[in-house]
Amino acid sequence: MNLSLVDPFVLAQEYPDTLTEKLSSGHATCLSFNNKGDYLASGRVDGTVVIFDIETNGVARKLQGHTRQIQSLRQVHKYTGMSQANSDPAGLATVDTSSPPHKTGNVFYGISKMAHESVHLLFVASLFEDQPVLVDVSSPKPIKRILPSAPLRPQPTNGEEVDPAVAAKQAAQDAKHSTCVTIFTAFGNHIIAGTSKGWINIIETQTCTTIHSMRLCNGVVILLRLASNGRDLLVNSSDRVIRTVLMPDLSQLGIDLEASAIKLHVEHKFQDVVNRLSWNHVTFSSTGEFVTATTFMNPDIYVWERSHGSLVKILEGPREELGVVEWHPSRPMVVACGLETGCIYTWSIVSPQKWSALAPDFGEVEENVEYMEAEDEFDVHPAEQVHQRRLDQEDEEPDVVTIDSVKGDVEADGVEPFNVPILLDVEDSDSGEDVIAVGPGTMRRRTPGAGREGVNGTANGDVEKEGASGRAARSRRR
Repeated sequence: MNLSLVDPFVLAQEYPDTLTEKLSSGHATCLSFNNKGDYLASGRVDGTVVIFDIETNGVARKLQGHTRQIQSLRQVHKYTGMSQANSDPAGLATVDTSSPPHKTGNVFYGISKMAHESVHLLFVASLFEDQPVLVDVSSPKPIKRILPSAPLRPQPTNGEEVDPAVAAKQAAQDAKHSTCVTIFTAFGNHIIAGTSKGWINIIETQTCTTIHSMRLCNGVVILLRLASNGRDLLVNSSDRVIRTVLMPDLSQLGIDLEASAIKLHVEHKFQDVVNRLSWNHVTFSSTGEFVTATTFMNPDIYVWERSHGSLVKILEGPREELGVVEWHPSRPMVVACGLETGCIYTWSIVSPQKWSALAPDFGEVEENVEYMEAEDEFDVHPAEQVHQRRLDQEDEEPDVVTIDSVKGDVEADGVEPFNVPILLDVEDSDSGEDVIAVGPGTMRRRTPGAGREGVNGTANGDVEKEGASGRAARSRRR
């Protein structure tokens, strides 16, 4: 029944348009929906994970155990994710990255949402000014392996010799590469890494070797996101351009796809060519058809469509800059956290209900109307009585002659208008004695008092005298 009350055009809309809710529980820094979308997890600056119920907007649970700010969350089976403290909420393991304190100020991670049991306990820590580390926490003692950051250079063919000066220059350039962000592919067999020089590296998880590299931009790769299909890559870089990249099916590598045949194709480039805005955080929609991003020093959220690569909506936000933004897995709903207050804001579709869909005689009004209910208006009467009442109403003759004055009809001077009484059929009037004919087609009323009997007994004599004089006058005229 609720679907019948909603405008069908609103149901067809695929992106939100209105700021609807505001959630607050500490200072939130990151957000993540679960796979079904009925819960929203937020990481706070004090290391607490707060779980919100989407239907009631209430706090369902708080998870303690972290000692530092939580920077990203992801649900993987029964595990929630990793934080800056390098430990998961359930306390599975505490991993020491063996790097100086000033280099562990920020830890990025990559976890596959659809990984199988053998790799779902893997994560990647991308350290500042250090090589990324692939950590396996499936055993009691975590296993750490170093991942390469340098891009894969094409190897010389046909016995060509490499110039030592060129090789030394390339080696010096490769040494300056550092991995900024990583993400697992859909099945966890490969890791996609973005470097500080704008390169995208595809690393094999089992061997920790780079199988493909591509120069994407001139700036730093800030964020990588995969769509739900696992084939579309979203890249946010420091050159203020958001790119969507089409990837091949890496699960077919070695079967129908060779490593040398891997190609990454840039589909769209989203940017603000007028204001040259920078983007804080980007994400795909639930279907992958839209791209949304929060802006630097701006409270608005931009939404683009991928079919034409055009801007479709700018969501007006609160009066503060927004950070992490996430899209609901199944609804046209977007959440983002404010950088200043740490509150969580929700954008969705407000659908006005069509009450006229419940019954044909329902009327919709823009404002409330005061209605006076009759005493027996909603009384339940027997069917026989209702039928008899309808038959009686059919026998009634409608009055089409009487003119009813309408209340409120006033003239310009404020006086109610005067209606002259109309006698449509004079001859059929009940008071025929009061009307006499004075000429052909002309009628008038009898003089008041004429033909009446006197009160003091002299009226009869006057009438007789008047009658005699009248007869004499008529005889003289003849």
